[in-house]
Amino acid sequence: MKKRCSWVTQDEIYVRYHDDEWGVPTHDDKELFEMLVLESFQAGLSWITILKKRENFKKAFDDFDVLKVANYNEDKVNELLENEGIIRHKGKINAAITNAKKFIEIQKEFGSFDSYIWSFTDEKTIKAEYLTESDLSKEISKDLKKRGMKFVGPKIIYSYLESIGIIDNHQKDCFKY
Repeated sequence: MKKRCSWVTQDEIYVRYHDDEWGVPTHDDKELFEMLVLESFQAGLSWITILKKRENFKKAFDDFDVLKVANYNEDKVNELLENEGIIRHKGKINAAITNAKKFIEIQKEFGSFDSYIWSFTDEKTIKAEYLTESDLSKEISKDLKKRGMKFVGPKIIYSYLESIGIIDNHQKDCFKY
């Protein structure tokens, strides 16, 4: 049996996420937006809760099409608030819409969100000891907040950086280390 990071349960969703996604460098803007939305919804909840609702989020948020999400109106917000398959938190739903608009602005400024987010580490993955935030996550959080994004505090951004492979936090005895 493969040795995995200690946080991974036997839940197949968690195992697949750990083995196939977590810590793997991601450069696709659609995937970067998806993970930003999911990480912001995770605030105050467990990640397994989000993973179990991921397909529901995907459907509810139009397959994480940033242009569609940026144009959601009050009717769509109300529809999402009625959707039992996702986290029904008006602040997080509105943040996803705001963040979609800011994501697009960053894409226009840098050519892609990928160029923006990976510029903080000169395109390099950082091997790290397990933390909940870092100077890097604080710097990126501050910049995203300055640009108008919501639910992007240093802890959320640290988790985001792990999820998209900028930070590789696999434990030393994990087969992915």
